[in-house]
Amino acid sequence: MSVASTPEGRAELVAWLRANRVGRAVMEASGGYERSWAEALRAAGVTVRIVDPKRIRHFAKAAGRLAKNDPIDADTIAWFAEAFPDGDVQPHDPAREEVDRLVQARAALKELEGRIAQQGEHGPPAIVAKALGAIAKTMRAELRKLEAAIAAKIKANPGFARRAEIVGSFPGLADQTAAGVIAWLPELGHVTNEAAAALLGVAPYDDDSGEHKGVRHIKGGRRKLRNLLFMPIMGAATRHNPVLKAYYQRLRAKGKEAKVALVACMRKLIVILNTMLARDQIWDPPARAAA
Repeated sequence: MSVASTPEGRAELVAWLRANRVGRAVMEASGGYERSWAEALRAAGVTVRIVDPKRIRHFAKAAGRLAKNDPIDADTIAWFAEAFPDGDVQPHDPAREEVDRLVQARAALKELEGRIAQQGEHGPPAIVAKALGAIAKTMRAELRKLEAAIAAKIKANPGFARRAEIVGSFPGLADQTAAGVIAWLPELGHVTNEAAAALLGVAPYDDDSGEHKGVRHIKGGRRKLRNLLFMPIMGAATRHNPVLKAYYQRLRAKGKEAKVALVACMRKLIVILNTMLARDQIWDPPARAAA
């Protein structure tokens, strides 16, 4: 069936689901457009699972479904959910989703701020430079407001506040990194170290076949969080964190490229944070760890 994306349409869908005794819904992530539908279905007692669209598309291609339209997509999503009934289901946490939306907004504004700054680097006409300066000033003010709102949300939630305290105790990580971990990697502290690295997307995957031994590559994972962590990890590995700095220097001394060494440091970081959160402990490495 097809219904309008309105409160009336959502009510119609809920009535249809109840009449047909449907207790679970699966949908693709669509940049936030799925959010109102997920909220309506959860309010009606329907379990909601939101899936990465790339996984659905790869599944369709593997099944030989090359055509794409709404009825085919709906059937493919349902088929995928039947084939993988227990994958990537996170408990619904409205408080975390509020932080998630604020952190996403800040990330988008930071990206826009970077674009504005780039335009000002190329000697634009005076009137353009003045306009860019005014926009940049406004954006900095709005960023401060967003960051204050994020901090308030985290402080108001004891669980989030403790997670932020633990993550923030790691030398080289600051408030926005802690907020990103809370928003985008809620599993941290509840999964194995291998799973934590895979969720972030810094686990190396084999590329072997027979006698061929390919170069290991990272794949998948939470790209938004990985991007957020890149600059902090660079600072931690080269200046601020004695454990990561020593590890980074050892890798570079062995001939590893700088980016490869930084990814390895990110993997080490997420394993350390996973352990700290699992143990509910702040940063307190043994003295020999920095040697």
